[in-house]
Amino acid sequence: MSEYILDFELPLKKIDAQIDDLKKTSYRTGIDVISSVNELEKKLLTKKKDIYSNLTRWQKLEIARHPNRPYSSDYIRLITDNWYELHGDRKFSDDPAIICGIAEISSKSVMIIAQEKGRGTKEKLNRNFGMARPEGYRKALRVMKLAEKFKIPILTLIDTPGAYPGIGAEERGQAEAIARNIFEMSAIKVPIISIVIGEGASGGALAIGICDRLLCMENTWFSVISPEGCASILFKDPTQSQKAADAMRVTSQDLLEMGIADLLIKEPLGGANNNYKAAAEYLKSAFLTAISKLNGTDADTLIDNRITKYDKMGRWVGNND
Repeated sequence: MSEYILDFELPLKKIDAQIDDLKKTSYRTGIDVISSVNELEKKLLTKKKDIYSNLTRWQKLEIARHPNRPYSSDYIRLITDNWYELHGDRKFSDDPAIICGIAEISSKSVMIIAQEKGRGTKEKLNRNFGMARPEGYRKALRVMKLAEKFKIPILTLIDTPGAYPGIGAEERGQAEAIARNIFEMSAIKVPIISIVIGEGASGGALAIGICDRLLCMENTWFSVISPEGCASILFKDPTQSQKAADAMRVTSQDLLEMGIADLLIKEPLGGANNNYKAAAEYLKSAFLTAISKLNGTDADTLIDNRITKYDKMGRWVGNND
């Protein structure tokens, strides 16, 4: 996997290079550099903690979009004991941008529905960069209905820049498919846990994100529109995206403070891209804890609580007269 350095990470890269140079010098000359390396490694750790504990909203968004960040397929591989993928919407085709299947996580059956961006040019094109077409959302709904029939809880993994806006997708009912999923998910009779693992943009994310518990990985964002799109509309200038991100309050921390997200899931220092296994363990633990609190809740109570959850979101600010 190729190295990818964000601008604010360049000071870390510089210290890393110094450590590598010292080690190479020691290998060539036999000079003992252990103490110097240890000092630099302590400096590196301190610098990492300083940088990653003071990230701006835009910097967190950059981490959420990091090309080496674990995708849904990586998490599925790492958290499941068994996994069997299901294909097709039984209407038009199979959409690789959404992967669905039945799995076991710590001996518990769960239906997983996830958005997948793909890694590498060929797979990204096949997955359409995680932008689902209507058949992807209809496949997701078909699998949700299977989960409901067999009383299996649902886990959705959200990571998309939005639903695909192409002509073919619109002709096949993109808006209707998204609206249908939102409508149907509000009344699904089994627990739904949604986890934002990267980007959560617009109705493309919400179409698999109506849930009983919304969990967010630490460096993620979730919003009705991307900061770039918001800047284009409000400021008539897409280069004002950092300003838009601050105005929109798009990060997982913002969502938690506003009562939209129910929990932030810790990531390894520097982001999930630095340690897939640790990130997957954090996600798995958070999911198992959340689902254990929902299991045993009767269907009517589950649905009532879900609707109440969304009714509480947002508030109207204006004149009282």
